[in-house]
Amino acid sequence: MQRLVVGLFIGVVVGTGFGFALGILVFPYLFPPPEVNEPLVDVAEREVVARATFIHANPSDPIHYGRGTATIYADLVRLEADFEVGPGPKFHVYLVPLAEVTPQTEVENTMFVDLGRLKAFSGSQNYPIPVGTELADFGSVVIWCEQFNVLISPAAISRP
Repeated sequence: MQRLVVGLFIGVVVGTGFGFALGILVFPYLFPPPEVNEPLVDVAEREVVARATFIHANPSDPIHYGRGTATIYADLVRLEADFEVGPGPKFHVYLVPLAEVTPQTEVENTMFVDLGRLKAFSGSQNYPIPVGTELADFGSVVIWCEQFNVLISPAAISRP
């Protein structure tokens, strides 16, 4: 009888943990945030500093992908209307000092700047760059999953 109670307890704990983990992974697919199309204000006053194109960092991974472009201004990173990433939990937009970011890169150990949580998995979005951030020190814009420390999509910054 004691074995049955212990077995049931372990089953409940393991089942609850597995169900919770599965829920975290499935939730963004069932309830994705709406597509965002944020306007760019003060267009005439803004000068394009650089551009970046998001790539699928690991083609053998069909879940973590990204595509589209970003336009970088002196005070703003704008993900353009063609931007799209595969859904997932707790995605953030980072400026990373490295020019080449791969799935093996330990982004969390670099001096990255977190521009904020991703607002939507597709569409145009604006992310202000903190005052005092020197853009010349950064080589990539990266979509990073903070929940699991996983690279979603890097975009190397190219300056004109």
